[in-house]
Amino acid sequence: MSRLFAFGLGYSAGALAARLKDKGWDIAGTARDQANIERLGANGYGLARFAGEPGNREVAQLLHGTTHLLHSIPPGPGGDPVLAHYREEIAALGSLQWIGYLSTVGVYGDQQGRWVDETTPPAPNSERTEARVEAEQAWLGFGEETGRPVQIFRLAGIYGPGRSVFDKLRAGTARRIKKDGQVFSRIHVEDIASVLEASMARPRAGAIYNVADDEPAAPGEVVAYAAELLGIPPPPEIAFEDADLSPMARSFYEGRRRIGNARIKSELGVQLAFPTYREGLAALLAGHTW
Repeated sequence: MSRLFAFGLGYSAGALAARLKDKGWDIAGTARDQANIERLGANGYGLARFAGEPGNREVAQLLHGTTHLLHSIPPGPGGDPVLAHYREEIAALGSLQWIGYLSTVGVYGDQQGRWVDETTPPAPNSERTEARVEAEQAWLGFGEETGRPVQIFRLAGIYGPGRSVFDKLRAGTARRIKKDGQVFSRIHVEDIASVLEASMARPRAGAIYNVADDEPAAPGEVVAYAAELLGIPPPPEIAFEDADLSPMARSFYEGRRRIGNARIKSELGVQLAFPTYREGLAALLAGHTW
C-alpha cells in the first residue's frame, strides 16, 4: 500500500493528504499540538507530536512503511529539524520512493521585479531565507549521499479556503498597501497538491520546481479585486512607508520578483486549476457564504 508521511501535516500537506486518502492511501505525519493531532486523527491519519525535539519514538514508528515523504517544517536555529533527528530512520526506509521538501520562493531574494526560474541562483536577503537555502542544500545532499529521491518545491504565496483575502476582508484586517513596483506571485493550495501528485508520478531526484500561478500581481490589486467581487468598497490605499508592518510582513515587501512556472508544466504536465488569482478568488467565493 502507498503511504504518505508528512512532517508538518498542515495546510498544504493536508490538501495533498486529503486527495491521497480518497484514493486509498495510508496517511501519517506530525503536528505540533494536541488539538491538531486530535483533529487530523479524526480523519483516520496516524499522528505523532513533533515540534523539533529529539527522541520521539512514536515518529520513528510511524515512519515504517512510508513510500512518499513530504516535509513542510521550516528550519529552526539548529538547521533542519527532520534531518537533525530522523536522518538515519529515513535513510533506512527501503520502501521510500519519493521525498518532497516544501521551500519558498523567498530564497530568490529581491530580483527588482525580474522574472526568475529554477536556474536563477538563490539570493536570500534574510536569516530566514538563508536558512531555507541551507535546508534545501542539506536535503539535496542527503539525496545524493543515500540515493533517496529528493525533490524541492519553492512555493509562492499560498492561499485557499480559510486563508485568503476574503477572510481578511471579512475580519476587517485587509489592507491595500502601495509600494511602487511591488509584485507577488501566488499559488492556490489545490494547485500545490496537483504539482506534488504529478511529481510523485514522475519523480526526478534532485529536481527543483517553482510552484506559482501564471500572473504575479501587486498585493493591492488583489485586495481591490476581491472587494469588487464582494460588492464592497476596497480598503483605502496605504503607502508602504506609512504602514505599521511587523518585521516578518515587512520582509516580504523587500523581495520583488516574478516567479516563472514553466517547469511544472513542461516536465510534470501540470495544468493549473487556478492560473491567476481571479479564477482562484472566484472559486473561493462560490464556495463560501459571505
